[in-house]
Amino acid sequence: MTSVVLADDEALLRKALAALLTLEDGITVVAEAHDGESAVRATLRHRPDVLVIDLEMPGVDGLGAVEQIRRERPDQVVLMLTRHARPGVLRKALRLGIQGFVSKSAEPAHITSVISTLHGGRRWIDPDVSALAVVDDCPLTDREIDVLRATGDGYSAAEIAGRLHLAEGTVRNYLSHAMQKTQTRTRHEAARYAREHDWL
Repeated sequence: MTSVVLADDEALLRKALAALLTLEDGITVVAEAHDGESAVRATLRHRPDVLVIDLEMPGVDGLGAVEQIRRERPDQVVLMLTRHARPGVLRKALRLGIQGFVSKSAEPAHITSVISTLHGGRRWIDPDVSALAVVDDCPLTDREIDVLRATGDGYSAAEIAGRLHLAEGTVRNYLSHAMQKTQTRTRHEAARYAREHDWL
């Protein structure tokens, strides 16, 4: 039996996928999580064979949750689901050691097959996702992307500093560089510009 923790903030999708996965031979969903923080708690508590997690979630997103989980469980197998696999995000996910990347629009049977692949010690990145990694025109650094993503979520510079464990002055420097690179006047404009160009 392959045990799975399933994390997605869209309740309807999560419930449907959980129901479909449990119909498959050899898979048991041991817990569901509705956001990044509950995904961390459920994974550390249930220690699943595979964590299936949505990239885009409120608060702590999928990458942030995996980062926290990796500190306690460095070998946790992770399958990330996403609608928009942006190049910068894919690079960061691979650096975090995420073994699988699948589009949220994939058939449940395909997701099941990928879970088995990952549990068998192999990797899987959907072709349409991996193609995006090649087309990368983003001039922003990973840290500039992090602070712009947090800006887009509505956090102040001080709050971003606390969330990313950085000095507030450092956050302001990253934001300033990002504004220069995007040729925008405010950090909110920079965040919007970066989102429109699929850099976040």
